Amino acid sequence: MENHTYKSIELTGTSDKSLEEAVENAIEKASQTVDDMQWFEVIETRGSIENGTVAQWQVIIKVGFTLKA
Repeated sequence: MENHTYKSIELTGTSDKSLEEAVENAIEKASQTVDDMQWFEVIETRGSIENGTVAQWQVIIKVGFTLKA
């Protein structure tokens, strides 16, 4: 088994539908420029309210990816 070194970054994703979609949106966007993403951790959740209902979900996630040799 090979030992790996990981780097982590924080991303903020948003969605008007769900927390899960906010995470997916952040990861999908990051995958366009970050290779070898391996894991994520939800750090913070929040949202905005308009007219008494949830208007948007926002999550801050930490994403780990493998550093290349």
